[in-house]
Amino acid sequence: MPHTPPSEPPAVRRRAVLAAAATAAAAPALAGLASAPASAAPRGKRLRALPGGGDLGSNVLVFDPSTPDIQARLDAVFRQQESAQFGTGRYALLFRPGTYHGLNAQLGFYTSIAGLGLSPDDTTINGDVTVDAGWFGGNATQNFWRSAENLALVPVSGTNRWAVAQAAPFRRMHIRGGLNLAPSGYGWASGGYIADSRIDGEIAPYSQQQWYTRDSAIGSWLNGVWNMVFSGVEGAPAQSFPDPPYTTLDTTPVSREKPFLYVDGAGAFRVFLPAKRTNARGVTWGNGTPRGSSLPLSRFYVAKPGVCAATLNQALAQGLNLLLTPGIYHLDRPIQVNRADTVVLGLGYATLIPDNGVTAVKVADVDGVRLAGFLVDAGPVNSPTLLEIGPPGASRDHSANPTTVQDVFVRIGGAGAGKATTSLVVNNRHTIVDHTWIWRADHGEGVGWQTNRADYGVVVNGHDVLATGLFVEHFNKYDVQWNGQRGRTIFFQNEKAYDAPNQAAIQNGSVKGYAAYKVGDNVTAHEGWGLGSYCYYNVDPTIVQHHGFAAPNVPGVKFHDLLVVSLGGQGQYEHVVNDLGAPTSGTSTVPSTVVAYP
Repeated sequence: MPHTPPSEPPAVRRRAVLAAAATAAAAPALAGLASAPASAAPRGKRLRALPGGGDLGSNVLVFDPSTPDIQARLDAVFRQQESAQFGTGRYALLFRPGTYHGLNAQLGFYTSIAGLGLSPDDTTINGDVTVDAGWFGGNATQNFWRSAENLALVPVSGTNRWAVAQAAPFRRMHIRGGLNLAPSGYGWASGGYIADSRIDGEIAPYSQQQWYTRDSAIGSWLNGVWNMVFSGVEGAPAQSFPDPPYTTLDTTPVSREKPFLYVDGAGAFRVFLPAKRTNARGVTWGNGTPRGSSLPLSRFYVAKPGVCAATLNQALAQGLNLLLTPGIYHLDRPIQVNRADTVVLGLGYATLIPDNGVTAVKVADVDGVRLAGFLVDAGPVNSPTLLEIGPPGASRDHSANPTTVQDVFVRIGGAGAGKATTSLVVNNRHTIVDHTWIWRADHGEGVGWQTNRADYGVVVNGHDVLATGLFVEHFNKYDVQWNGQRGRTIFFQNEKAYDAPNQAAIQNGSVKGYAAYKVGDNVTAHEGWGLGSYCYYNVDPTIVQHHGFAAPNVPGVKFHDLLVVSLGGQGQYEHVVNDLGAPTSGTSTVPSTVVAYP
């Protein structure tokens, strides 16, 4: 296998190719792994208090070094999940602290693997955690919805392969070797996200189109294709956008790592809540016990698929937090988070489906809520919003203890027809959105310009909001509309909707097309670093998009390192931001860039 990047990086991804294969139903549930629905709490009566704690269900597989046949069980889950892109299987693979030998955990869809120590080095696998793209002909652009967390790996070959696309976080990992982000054969790849990780050797993106790495330590970084962004990363390459396309910030302004499950000295499950950091750099776990606090599992309502929203809300009203075990949850009303410091943590891509047009989750104007590790899948009846962080008009100062939204993903269509006017609305001040992929589906079931209609991906009304790792794709109008003051985004990846039927369908008054990222006309302070928008108008390749980015021309609104790309000439951009930046042209998939705005 060569050790140099291909001479010409792959340019165009066509996710719709072979989509039928990707939508094949999952194989029959593995014996001993299928979750039984939990009984819903009765309505119309005074309910008894719900218990905290309990077992994690049969779709959470917990191993220790003495567990027999670990590899066989990993392989069984992978066979079921490898190509089940829109299937119903959901799995979490958890490893108690210790040392494991000779394992290769291949991860398919909706599969999470994690160690159960306080530090990644507490759980060492002499082996690999692998994502490749054999199921899709070597194309890694659809390797969504899988994760690795809190493990140390000693790769067999010296290099671990992690060829992922969106919604596939790599958190709190220690690779005692190198990391290859491309599939075998260096096929198309479109990722990705690393945080709070240490990679001792080289990270080699090869064909990866874009990547964001936050608060980590790396040995070296090999190459870049379009947009590689680093904040708070020891060993990151120097700022050099656009050639090579590296955007490098010395620190991350504010960060607070994702909550995670671990076992204490007695072997009992607890959830660790990492502390907030300002001007963060490097990993949180390098010098002993990380900063933060923890909660026993008894402080959580351990939810199982089939539980109703009323029961989840009863648990929250009792003062419990929520641990959503792997599976699919239908909601006939919003999960209402009213208490400060509430934790809602999903395992194994627990999936919330709002029925009858309701909002899946609503958060009050309170301090310190942590939402993490789940997927919201829009239902067939239009929801005005899917996630609402704070009520309209929220105004309290949460700077000391912000809400964090981490590895919370949204999908409209793909698994079936879904609709939502706006996916994520952020009204609370100082909210941190740390890694999200909000996706109006471009392939799968229930896909069409009106079939899975979704006008807006993210609308930010709150002031002082920070987004680190923002992936938003294919919305009918603005993918991101930012109305709050003093907002900041570090890394943005976008594709405009593939399926616009004609120029008129995307016309925005006198402007050709809706910007991927729109800063409101009344905003006087905003800043973004490393933002990219791509177009691939495959229904009508003659469509012209005036710009990828739109913002007021005022001194306090600043962008650094912007790019737009026409994928193979399927549609074109006239400019990058407002009327600034050269047009894309022809079929050459070459970015048009702006280093500084204004």
